[in-house]
Amino acid sequence: MPFPAERPRRLRRTPALRRLCRETRLSVSSLVLPLFVREDIAAPVAIPSLPGHRQETVDSTGAAVEQALAAGVGAVLLFGVPTRKDAVGSEAWNSDGIVQSALRSLRGRFGDDCVLIADCCLDEYTDHGHCGVLREDGSVDNDATLPLYARAAVSQARAGADVVAPSGMMDGQVGAIRAALDAAGFAETSILAYSAKYASVMYGPFRDAADCAPRSGDRRGYQMDAGNSREAVREARLDVAEGADMVMVKPALTCLDVIGRVRAAVDVPLAAYSVSGEYAMIAHAARAGAFDERAAALEALAAIHRAGADIIISYHALQAARWLREE
Repeated sequence: MPFPAERPRRLRRTPALRRLCRETRLSVSSLVLPLFVREDIAAPVAIPSLPGHRQETVDSTGAAVEQALAAGVGAVLLFGVPTRKDAVGSEAWNSDGIVQSALRSLRGRFGDDCVLIADCCLDEYTDHGHCGVLREDGSVDNDATLPLYARAAVSQARAGADVVAPSGMMDGQVGAIRAALDAAGFAETSILAYSAKYASVMYGPFRDAADCAPRSGDRRGYQMDAGNSREAVREARLDVAEGADMVMVKPALTCLDVIGRVRAAVDVPLAAYSVSGEYAMIAHAARAGAFDERAAALEALAAIHRAGADIIISYHALQAARWLREE
């Protein structure tokens, strides 16, 4: 029986050949590092459920960004952990709030060398832990929440954010924020919309880090159902129509098919957020001896990029950048 003329294995024979012929090339420049900035601490505090990560002070956030830039990671996503919380999350738009203070400090220190992305939501700032203001029956009032997102976005832009990232999955959030930014003179501030954010179990370590777990109920009434993918495409298209400069799928590893569908549907940059639970699974399994963390993390990130993501937000960003430079 004759052998086939084409033998794909020829191109797998050596590491150099495999690198030369690789279809998906993960770039350090596509990585974004999430950072948690906390108000009531004098020194960084470790996050046990998110090994290797900390709640930072404003000063230590600067050191973290310096490390990221040295490794080639040119963008960070900031989350605030305030001391004071209330029913409407008013610290989200406080000009002297924790994220605003960090933004001003980072902008002054690094200029335009780092892309500063500010998460724009209320869950970290409300005493009930939901992403919007609540009605008397405990449900989130979508329309009453939109002006508050707009106020937070303008405050973040004024403090130095290059990009605001509305993550609450409120209908109309992108349009409200775009209108507010333009009216306030921030037409150049970009919007990264959390367009397809699923109600996932993968957010547990993040909720520890940001102290934002709902005090009652859950977020399934406004975040997406894990069984849907056509809805993700519809959400992304709506956000682009409202003025989003970039869109996001979250989580990433459990939504690779969604990333592919959204990539095919829109022509703006597509981000994917490899969330805290996905990071923790790899980190804890590696520490238990299940596999090598470097190999597992890079394989996971390559899968996200292969699915169609242009930008990858990952808690492995700093480590991955260093690993990629060694290859």
